[in-house]
Amino acid sequence: MRKILVTGANGFIGSNLVKRLVLQGYQVHSLVRKSSDLSFLKDVDTTLFYGNINEVDSLKDALKDVEKVYHVAGLAADWGAYELFEKVNFFGTQNLANAAHKAGVKKMVYISTVAFHGFGKVNMDETFPVDKYLIPYAQTKYLAEEWLWQFQNLTDMKITAVRPGNVFGINDRTFMLKYIDAMISGKFMEVGKGKSKTCPIFIDNLIDIILLVGEHDKANGEAFIATDGLDINWHTFNTKLADALGVKLPKASIPYVVGYAVAKVYYGTHKFLRFKSEPFLTPYRINNGGKDYHFSIDKLKSYFDYQPKVSLEEAIQKTVDWYRNK
Repeated sequence: MRKILVTGANGFIGSNLVKRLVLQGYQVHSLVRKSSDLSFLKDVDTTLFYGNINEVDSLKDALKDVEKVYHVAGLAADWGAYELFEKVNFFGTQNLANAAHKAGVKKMVYISTVAFHGFGKVNMDETFPVDKYLIPYAQTKYLAEEWLWQFQNLTDMKITAVRPGNVFGINDRTFMLKYIDAMISGKFMEVGKGKSKTCPIFIDNLIDIILLVGEHDKANGEAFIATDGLDINWHTFNTKLADALGVKLPKASIPYVVGYAVAKVYYGTHKFLRFKSEPFLTPYRINNGGKDYHFSIDKLKSYFDYQPKVSLEEAIQKTVDWYRNK
């Protein structure tokens, strides 16, 4: 039986990936930290390995006899010190890649991000320039991906990168849980009336893409943007979500310029006063909601004739069902 390692296996994307791999008959090694919440892996037939990508010695057992690594672990946030993101996203990726190569792993699929392409454009693809003003998360994910391409050229381990858009769905505690809470409570506000285009991807469709590029050699050495390929703005997404929840979409909206100015002051105050708590508003969140943030999946279609299996309406309904039963 082929052995696969998934890092960040207890998280949103990682847990869904582990479950799918197990269903497909793989023997899955799940790398988690000792402090991890393992509720998403309850009753899943996977072997847990307690380790940390910043502790090289802790990776040895998890990588034993592994053929392929899906590297999902990382620090994903729009708030925090650059050094922490660098430690986890950049140096952690280096540690894992070196340890995997030493262990004889044949391929690594790296879960990257579209965030380093920036905001304000429509139909961006994999060749689009990197934005000059990146938050530490996006900057360190970009640097890690660039380093992996160089690493591949120096070794015989193959690399493929997947750059997801705005992922949502089952087990999504980071975005959708808070988003729905706000919508139901009425503490919800669109930016610029929700007119900017966005890039949703349902978790099941993302897992399809990750496994697709992981299994095909023609994906080696390539990066693929992963969204549901929709021409959609935030207001349309929000309206469909509110309908599925059976609530009225709040009419409140804040102009982008005003929202961005408030977010900068709020974020700056948090940073100046060295608050440890996460700020409620950040420039990144206002940009995500108030500027076009939209990508092409033509490369996926060209390489694999890819089409998302789960429609937006079905995806939203599954997400709402999970929310109600969580």
